[in-house]
Amino acid sequence: MDDDKVNPPQNQSGTVFESVPADNLQPEEVAPDVAEPTGEDVSQGQDLPSDSSPLVFEENKSKYFIIAGGAIFFLLILIFFLKLIFGAKAPPKDITLTYWGLWEDKEVFAPLITDYQRKNPGIKIDYQKMTPQDYRDKLLARSKNGEGPDIFRFHNTWLPEITDVATPLPEKIMSTGEFDKTFYKIHQKDLKIGNSYYGLPLYIDGLVLVYNDSLFKQAGIATAPTTWDDITDAVTKLTVKDTNGQLVTAGIALGLTSNVDHFSDILGLMILQNGATLKTLDQPEAAGALESFRKFAEPPNNFWDETMPNSVSAFIQEKVAMIFVPSWEVLTIKSINPDLQIKVVPVPSVPGGSPVSVASYWADGVSRYSKNQLEAWKFLRFLVEKDSMTKLYEIEAKFRRFGEPYSRVDLGSLLAQNEYSGAVIKQADAYVSIPLISRTYDNGLNDEIVQYLENAVNATVQGVAYADALSTAKQGVDQVFKKYKIE
Repeated sequence: MDDDKVNPPQNQSGTVFESVPADNLQPEEVAPDVAEPTGEDVSQGQDLPSDSSPLVFEENKSKYFIIAGGAIFFLLILIFFLKLIFGAKAPPKDITLTYWGLWEDKEVFAPLITDYQRKNPGIKIDYQKMTPQDYRDKLLARSKNGEGPDIFRFHNTWLPEITDVATPLPEKIMSTGEFDKTFYKIHQKDLKIGNSYYGLPLYIDGLVLVYNDSLFKQAGIATAPTTWDDITDAVTKLTVKDTNGQLVTAGIALGLTSNVDHFSDILGLMILQNGATLKTLDQPEAAGALESFRKFAEPPNNFWDETMPNSVSAFIQEKVAMIFVPSWEVLTIKSINPDLQIKVVPVPSVPGGSPVSVASYWADGVSRYSKNQLEAWKFLRFLVEKDSMTKLYEIEAKFRRFGEPYSRVDLGSLLAQNEYSGAVIKQADAYVSIPLISRTYDNGLNDEIVQYLENAVNATVQGVAYADALSTAKQGVDQVFKKYKIE
């Protein structure tokens, strides 16, 4: 805009005059005696007649309206361009997060979901309880097809086989330092790839020793076994056979694959405790562990045999005094036989050795195919807060005898003396993960390795040497590790 048009010229006194074009002056507007002054009149500085007044032009007051209008116009233009550049924000759309769970019914998570949705309007959580069979295959296939969940549950041994769908936990949701302070060492080992975590655990679990307290008292055993030597002594006292040498009550369920629930977890425990790993199955330590496992079902003692029911069922029927199981199996036992007097304790250790047990639990992750990854992680972060976790435990305990043992270290003291969960907490720092866990239904890493170990155990039943059976198993396990890029 031209400044000369906006700001009219001023005289020395500051008075503003209206500019009028000269050709608009009419002749009659000029006094006759000054119409054409002579040079003499001018040179003599002759004054105007006293009855004549100076010509003064009226101030143009409308200029202020013009300036104001221009400012308003400029402001409207500015607003228009700002909207054009940045755009008007659309109202937020509702976000629905699909959550694939396992084991827990929808009613268990419903109160927590309601709390979260109330605090976060616009976020909806659709919890779906999935069946475990073929679950991992469905997770991978449907996720790649755009039909998978935003949040999914996975086993602690699964990360090598779900890398195509897993996404790392953002630092702004929970830093690695905070994760390390919050959860147990086993969570830190299982859920981390490189420098990032890929899941948040809601609980911790693994093998424990469950024994029939009534049978122990009948056999004169007053204390729980803490070493394998204690186990051997107790088994001798607890085993009862009829006159034909047939088992009536077994001391422990060990030695076979056909009717020992979680046999692979147990064999894995004994391999670890004897100083071997799945990568050293061809070493003497591994063969020694297999021999120790088998001796409970071999002559001349036969503390366990094929005539017995599956070990958990046998325990419920009081046909066996001791079994190794994850703590969740206690729920099965007590739901079928609530009057059974049982004790749950940490697994025995090798005399003079450090405590070791095998971990088996599930964590929750977020799919890389989710369009709302950050919101999904926010919900999982909510679930692992203290208040949420204790509330979840209380809800679970309403539906069954006890809830899942807390994954948070700072809540462990609340369960340390619990008759069922206390053993899990007491050996929480002793848990080690090994991918030969039964009943993960992964059709992959675990199931394939379990099959090779099952073949090895069954081969020794047919007379194959322990070392030879495990050497053959190692060849298969090595192929599985290569397949899933496990070093």
